[in-house]
Amino acid sequence: MRSGPAVAHLQRVRWATTLLFAATTALCLLFLAVLAVRTDARSRTNDLDNDVGRRADGLARTLYYDGGVLHLDALAEDDLALSAERLAVVRAPAPGLPQVRHASAAPAARAPLPDQAGLDDIWRQVEHEQETVFMAAEAGGREIQWAAAPVWDGDRIGAAVLVGADPAQSLAAHDRLVRRLALGCAALVLAAAAVGHLLSGRAMRPALRGLDRQEQFLAEAAHELRTPLATLRLVVETGGTSPARAPAALDEAVRLVDRLGRLVTGLLARARVEAGTQDVELTPLRLDQLVEQTVEELPDSTGVTVTTEAVVVDGDPELLAQAVRNLVENALRHGGGTPVDVSVTAGRIAVRDHGPGVPAEDRTRVFERRVTGTTSTGTGTGLAIVRWVAELHGGTARLSPAPGGGLYAELLLPVR
Repeated sequence: MRSGPAVAHLQRVRWATTLLFAATTALCLLFLAVLAVRTDARSRTNDLDNDVGRRADGLARTLYYDGGVLHLDALAEDDLALSAERLAVVRAPAPGLPQVRHASAAPAARAPLPDQAGLDDIWRQVEHEQETVFMAAEAGGREIQWAAAPVWDGDRIGAAVLVGADPAQSLAAHDRLVRRLALGCAALVLAAAAVGHLLSGRAMRPALRGLDRQEQFLAEAAHELRTPLATLRLVVETGGTSPARAPAALDEAVRLVDRLGRLVTGLLARARVEAGTQDVELTPLRLDQLVEQTVEELPDSTGVTVTTEAVVVDGDPELLAQAVRNLVENALRHGGGTPVDVSVTAGRIAVRDHGPGVPAEDRTRVFERRVTGTTSTGTGTGLAIVRWVAELHGGTARLSPAPGGGLYAELLLPVR
C-alpha cells in the first residue's frame, strides 16, 4: 500500500477536490431549489387569485340592478356560483355597514365569511379601486384569499361579489414540493460527492503511478550503482595505500568511472522511456559481442564462462548491457559460489548457475518489481529490469531449471 508524505498530500488534495465538487454542486442546487420554491409559491398564489378573480368577475356580470333592486336569480344556476368554495354578495351601506345579501360555502368551510371588520375592509378596497380587488381576510380562524368584484348600479357601486378560497391545500402541496426538493438536492449532493471522489481518484492515478515510477527508479538506480561505486572505492583505497599499484589502480578507476557513466546514461534513458518523453532507439547490433564486452567489464568475472555465436538483433545497447549485467551479477551473487555459464544463441541469452534453484511457484513472481529475496537469481529489482528491457525489445524473460541442477535465467529477443 502506498504511503509517504507525497501520497498523503495527494490524498488530501483528492478529498479537498471532492469537497469542492460537492460544495459547488450544493450551491448550484440550492440556487435552483430556491428559484423553484419561489416560482412555485408565486405560481400557486397567482393560480388561486386567478380562480377566485375569474369567479368573482363572472358572477358580478350576471348580477344587475333594476329600479334600484339587486337581482340574484343567476346565482342559483350558475356553475361558477355552485362550485365556489365560499361565496357572498355584499350590498352597499345606505348608510351603515355593508349588508350580506347572499352567502354560501362548501360543507368543509366552518365560517363562510369574514367578520364585519373584514367585510368593511373589503368594501372600502372595492370602493377605492372601483375594480376587482384581492386581499387576505380571516374567516373561521383561517386565512382565506378573497376576490371582490363590484356590481354597478348606474354610476355607483351598489354591491360586490366576494369569492374566497382556502390556500391550505395549495400550501400543503407547496410544502411537499419543498421537502422533495430538499431530499432530492441532498441525494444529488451525495451523488456528486461520490462521482467527484471517483473522478478525482482517477485523475490522481497518473500522479500516483509517477510516484511509483520515481520510487522504483531510485531503487533501481541504487541497485545499479552500488556495486561499481563500492569497487571504485576499493580500487582508490588500494592505489592510495600502495604506490606500486597506483598506476594500475588509476587505470581501473578510469574504467570504473566510464562504466558508471554508461550506467547513469542507461538509467536516465530508462527513466525517460518510462516517463514517455523518449522512445527506445533500436539499432542493429551484434548481441554476442555486446554480451562478451559486458561480462568482461564486470569486476568479478573470473568465474564466468562465455560461449557465443554470431547473432544480430535490433536493440538498445545500453539497456541490453544493463539487463545482461543484472543476470550475470545476480547469478554470481546468489548462485552459491558456483561457476556461471553464459551462452548466446539465436535470439537467446542464457545465464546458468549451479545453485539450489528457485521453486516453480516463484519463477514468475521474482520478475515483479519490489519482490525481494535470497533466491539463486537475486532480487526482484534486478530481474524486474531484465523483464522490462526484454519487453521493450519485443521479447521475454524467464527462469527454468537446468539439467543436472541449477537454474537458467534467459533473455529471449527477436532476431533480424
